[in-house]
This record gives sequence, structure tokens and C-alpha cells, in this order.
Amino acid sequence: MKKNKILLPLLLLWTLCQQAVFGQTGQPAPPPPENVFLVRGFAIGGPKVKEVDRFVKFINEELATRKVNTLILRIDFNYEFESYPQLRDSIALSKSDVKKIVDACAKNKIRIIPQINLLGHQSWAGTLHNLLRVYPEFDETPGVIMPEKYVWPNADGLYCKSYCPLHPDVHKVVFALVDEICDAFHADAFHAGMDEVFYLGNEKCPRCSGIDKAELFAGEVRTIRDHLALKNRELWIWGDRLIDGKATGIGLWEASYNYTYRAVDLIPKDVVICDWHYERPDQTAVYFAMKGLRVVTCAWNRPQVALSQVENYYRARAVSGKELRPRFYGMAETIWSSPSQFLDGYYGKVANPKDGDNTPWNTFKVMFDRMGQLEQAAPATK
Repeated sequence: MKKNKILLPLLLLWTLCQQAVFGQTGQPAPPPPENVFLVRGFAIGGPKVKEVDRFVKFINEELATRKVNTLILRIDFNYEFESYPQLRDSIALSKSDVKKIVDACAKNKIRIIPQINLLGHQSWAGTLHNLLRVYPEFDETPGVIMPEKYVWPNADGLYCKSYCPLHPDVHKVVFALVDEICDAFHADAFHAGMDEVFYLGNEKCPRCSGIDKAELFAGEVRTIRDHLALKNRELWIWGDRLIDGKATGIGLWEASYNYTYRAVDLIPKDVVICDWHYERPDQTAVYFAMKGLRVVTCAWNRPQVALSQVENYYRARAVSGKELRPRFYGMAETIWSSPSQFLDGYYGKVANPKDGDNTPWNTFKVMFDRMGQLEQAAPATK
């Protein structure tokens, strides 16, 4: 009897272990699916104050159900900054507005990465943005006057203005904003933008003239990265300035014609690259991974391009060795309309027949569905 009292618990334990390993059928249980997409991202502008509740609803009901785990939120000047209140938008998110978003993301285990465009994108079309409007001395090209009616191409080569990365006072201002917005969103990472920088190292700039543009770009990346590292925060940027636009044929927008691409070998390897291509699925994620950088492949408004990007990412990661594989960091859907326009489209409140299926909301659905399918089918890796 005493012997049985010992044997029966051991037999029960053995049975439970067998079921855990082999399942109820006696066959080996399949390994859990691999977490192929470490980043399942969604990038969009911060909502207007009146749209916050609808945006929170979208987080809870749509981002969470698709297992989105990273929200890149472009804030720029859409926040009631206390450090430099003169840089706020006229109507901006309050701390209580931000808390609603933070709480929704925390509940759904979504990491928030706030974004303020640094270096480039200090203007758009004929509009000068807040930083250079309030601090015109930071302008890399003060001689280029904002036009009343913007056209491209133009004699000045004006796409977007840049601030001068070597101005002695610029970082005091922008880093105060960066710190404040990261604190507000409880963020351990920050997205600095840095895409489509056409004005850099201008020949008339008293500080930048004659300096290698790759060195200037890499220097600004390092400066921002080092500042964030003081509070153990991570830097994310767009990847287009690190690609040779002429050699690859990718062109002026999604890659660089002004020689900043050499900076890819000069920036710290812990910077995360958001690699965006929207009209064709150029496989530059492989390039960034082989340069030692983690890369997130980004889609926008063409479902078929996004599907190709998902497949390319999956294959590249699958055939890579253990050193390279973790650098294929994930995928993100990017939204370039306002949040209200996106939500109206997503929920069917507006329709644009000429676009057909080529909409960001359709791309979002198709892309995440395919990511989920591949992740379920992925074998476990060592």
C-alpha cells in the first residue's frame, strides 16, 4: 500500500509530461510557431483632440486583434509642450489626451514610439513648420523663400526645409521636445524621421559648407542616438537616406542622390531602420541586415506590394543564419493621410472608387492577415 502511494503520483506526473510532449494522440506535439515578426507595427500621425476617443477605440478593437505590438505615432508639434510652448500647434494634445492613448496601448501590450521629424521635413509644400517659423536662425537654407504656390520641380530644389545640424543651439530646443514627448508617452524608443533630406551641407551655410554630407547625416544620427541613450532609449529612423538611389535605381525619394548613403557605415548599429518602399518591393531589408542593422520593412497603400514585402521578408529571414536572422525585425503599415481620413476609410464612411483596393486600410488588413498565416506556419528555430 505504501509502495502504491509513491508510485501513483509518479505515474500521474509521467502521464502529464507525456501529454505535454506528445499530446493526446501519442504523437510528438508540434513546436509553437516562431515569432517571425518581432515588430508588428503601425505608423500614423497623432490624432486631433476631437478624434482621440475614436482613435483609442481603433487601438482596442483593431490594432489589438491583429496583434499589433508597436505604434509609431507622429506627434511633431501636436502636443501641449511645456518646455517650449511657443512650438505647440494651435490645438494640441493635452496630457490627459495622451494618457488615454498610453493606457489603451498598455492594456493591449503595444509599445508606443513617438515621432518628431528631426533634421528634414521642417516644411511642407508652401508651409513652414513650427521650428523654423519660431527659430528661423536654425534654417539650413534661409535664402530659399517659401513660395505662395508650391510646385515641383522648382528652381530652388525645394522639397522640404531642413534645420542646420551644426547650429549650436538647435539641439537644446529639439532635445527638450524629444525628452518631453518620450516622458509623456512612457516611451523607451523615439522615431526621429530623418527621411527625404534634400537640404544638407548647403554651400552657403556658414557651418556646413564643404563638409561631407554622409558625415553630416551620420553625425546627426549619432548625436540624437547618444542623447536618447542617456535615458536608455532607442533611436528609430527611416532608411531612405542610407540607400544609393542611383546605383540601385530606386530614385530620389526612397533613396539618396546627395551622397548621404555612405552614412550607413558610420551610424551606430543599435539604430533601428524603417525601410519604406511603396510602389515596388525593393529588397533593401537584406542590405540593412547585412550592414549589421535591425530593419523593419514598411508598406503603405498597395496590397500586392505589401504581400510581396511580407513574402520577401519571410524568405530572407528563413534562409539567414542565427547572426543575421534577428536583424529582420518585423513589418509596419504606414499611414500618410490624417488619422481621421484613415479611420473614415477603414470604417467605410468614405469611398474612393478610383483607388479600388489600393487603399492603406485594405493594405493594413491584407498585410496583417498574411503575416499571421506565415507566423502560424513557421517552424520553430534554434
